[in-house]
Amino acid sequence: MSSTENTRVAIVTGGSGGIGRAVARRLAADGMSVLVHYAGNPARAEEVVEAITAAGGTASAAQADVADETQVAALFDTAEQRYGGVDVVVHTAGVMLLAPLAELDLDDFDRMHRTNVRGTFVVGQQAARRLRRGGALINFSSSVVKIGLVGYTGYAATKGAVDAITLILARELRGRDITVNAVAPGPTATPLFLDGKDEATVDQLAKMAPLERLGVPEDVAETVAFLAGPARWVNGQVLHTNGGVI
Repeated sequence: MSSTENTRVAIVTGGSGGIGRAVARRLAADGMSVLVHYAGNPARAEEVVEAITAAGGTASAAQADVADETQVAALFDTAEQRYGGVDVVVHTAGVMLLAPLAELDLDDFDRMHRTNVRGTFVVGQQAARRLRRGGALINFSSSVVKIGLVGYTGYAATKGAVDAITLILARELRGRDITVNAVAPGPTATPLFLDGKDEATVDQLAKMAPLERLGVPEDVAETVAFLAGPARWVNGQVLHTNGGVI
């Protein structure tokens, strides 16, 4: 599973999910060796790996709890052992549990905070320590931080924290030639987003963008590929990838 000396190496957390899957496949198509991270579903991760290898790319899967610092350190160890180093980290892993603030179960809030905030911090900590020069860290925020949709209070709060982590870490890595940015998707047709929404709600959300459609995972992967590769002068930014919703 080793890669050639000049091949860049990417870790994609949540790589078996809707957006993570598209990101992993896109980075592999761009020539990177990809470690597809998953939390609890090895079969879905292996599907991504098989799709990448069938297309001529290089990929393998590994499990970790993104909020557990020991497991995340081991995830980075795995990438280094299999492929020789880490150049790109894309942190798509996240949890979204929706309810108005007055009704949100605090256990649900704690679960989102653990995965979305602590997970971003833990993955970012390893990325800051391990990324090679010329590397890139891409976190995942959400356009809902600015759109302010009712029912998203707890989720948006965790993504606001991601924005803060991203902007400051970019400055903390001064002199390392490493970029740190976040992608903030708008309404995107993934299982996570569509779960529990009726057709009328989905249609309403689709019309929010001037382009009058939902995003698709490949739209988001396009932005990630830009930040992971040619976008060396974009740093410390949150890119709202939402078709013009805001």
